Amino acid sequence: MTLYANLATVFGIGRVRYAPGTAGSAAAMVIAVPVLSLTGWAVMGILALAVTALAIWAADGYGVETGLSDPQDCVIDEVAGQWVACAIAGMAAMPGRPALSVAGYVLVFLLFRLFDIAKPWPIKQAENLRGGLGIVADDVVAGIVAGVVAFLFAYWKIV
Repeated sequence: MTLYANLATVFGIGRVRYAPGTAGSAAAMVIAVPVLSLTGWAVMGILALAVTALAIWAADGYGVETGLSDPQDCVIDEVAGQWVACAIAGMAAMPGRPALSVAGYVLVFLLFRLFDIAKPWPIKQAENLRGGLGIVADDVVAGIVAGVVAFLFAYWKIV
């Protein structure tokens, strides 16, 4: 596999038979939970920005390699969107409180998957961008929406 393919598929995770996007999001959470819990939302946000830039580059190159506008096994965009959601939701942390409860992490994951799959406005419109930016943009917008909703739930101590 090429560097583009390895990064875009998150080292093959995107090639699982069923629900590759969900598998990519789950893999993202495996890293996000300890990072957010141990370092806080700012570090998670920096990582989210870095992986978003990497995702745009890798998805663009992988799209050219495969000849597809949005290869199904490209899941680095799910990692970027999930990490954006976690960083935003993690801002609800207050002194003496963890970044998110277990229910909060589950909520962030489920909301991101819901918004990424359903693609309500403005998420669907972000998909119209070309190349790697179009592949990644809808997931980042879904992550922003999911993160804000989860932030409100966590801030109001619902989760």
